[in-house]
Amino acid sequence: MNKGCLIGVGAFLLIATVGLGIYFYNQSKKTPENFDTEKPIVMDIIKKTVATGAVKPRLEVLIKPQVSGIVEELYVEAGNMIKKGQPIAKIKLIPSEMNVNSAQSSVELSRIRLQDAQRELQRQRDVSKRSLDVEGARVNYENAKREEERQRNLFDEGVISEQEYNRFKVDLNLRKAEFENSQIVSGNSIKQLQTNVSIAQQELQAAVNNLQLLREGASRNSKQVANIVVSTIDGMVLDVPVKEGTSVIERNNFNEGTSIAIVADMNSLIFEGKVDEADVGKLREGMPLELTIGAIEDKKFDAALEYIAPKGETEEGTVKFQVRAAIKPNKEIFLRAGYSANADIILDRRKGVVAIKERDVTFEKEKAFIEVKTGDRQFEKKAVKLGLSDGIQVEVLSGVDTTMQVRVMKQS
Repeated sequence: MNKGCLIGVGAFLLIATVGLGIYFYNQSKKTPENFDTEKPIVMDIIKKTVATGAVKPRLEVLIKPQVSGIVEELYVEAGNMIKKGQPIAKIKLIPSEMNVNSAQSSVELSRIRLQDAQRELQRQRDVSKRSLDVEGARVNYENAKREEERQRNLFDEGVISEQEYNRFKVDLNLRKAEFENSQIVSGNSIKQLQTNVSIAQQELQAAVNNLQLLREGASRNSKQVANIVVSTIDGMVLDVPVKEGTSVIERNNFNEGTSIAIVADMNSLIFEGKVDEADVGKLREGMPLELTIGAIEDKKFDAALEYIAPKGETEEGTVKFQVRAAIKPNKEIFLRAGYSANADIILDRRKGVVAIKERDVTFEKEKAFIEVKTGDRQFEKKAVKLGLSDGIQVEVLSGVDTTMQVRVMKQS
């Protein structure tokens, strides 16, 4: 038993001795570590943040009908260029019997009101012509004038006192004012009745037009046919969401109405996107943007930031702020509404500066250092002053030039 144990221990020691010998031999044969180096380069450094969004027309209008009915004919399709006032569709009216009867009743009532107003005006003119409405005031004024003259003679003869005479003089002035006021009131009454007749005529005309609109889709005095839907702006038709035969509803105070077409000015496009709250404080109106559109490869579009939302919105646990930028026109490439895009908002820029990789910089006590090659596998730590960084490259203000070899710091 003891002999077997001794043999096992001896074998273990022999194997361990051979293993350690092989390990130390390999360590002595290992190649010394080489360090990679890079030279600083001269380049442009751009610090930017990214906003995701889409391309949209600045002016986009939903065209809606003035009357309800069925689309009888469409004159345009998506992609057509149209002018303001150009017909888009024709609506076939299907008025209800109840609405027609109500409109006919309104016409009859308006005609009766007009006749009453005309009779009243004629009566007032007859009264005014014969001075019936001012006759009483005129008679009172004439009587007061004669009485004042008689009392003045008595006053001149000393028969009555001045106080007594002044009472008749005041009465004469009052009667005169009443007479003049009655003449003014008579004239104003005629003017008011003329206005009433004019209003009644307008109400009758409006009622007739309404009845005609219900029956024919156009009024007698209107230059525009109500059942013809026209464009309200110059631009391009982006979409026609209805087809011939589709029922549509007119726009009014209680209903938004059915959209016949969507028209937009494609000569003035904007980018609308959102940025994170961590970056919004760095943004200012007027900052330049570079747009990258997913559908258009290898092409950048310039834009200028023109709006930053004063209030953020929470999305998936983070606060986002809406931004809007005006896209500079590009005649070579047609941008379509709805293109998804990413906007690189340029926060700061340096042109033609000496730069190194930010990974090669180490920091000690808030100071930046790099290692510069001085010989074969020999490096010297050197303090540098840094400037703008884009997250990969960093500007070097002092401490290094493009002739030096900077040690590449491997990331652990």
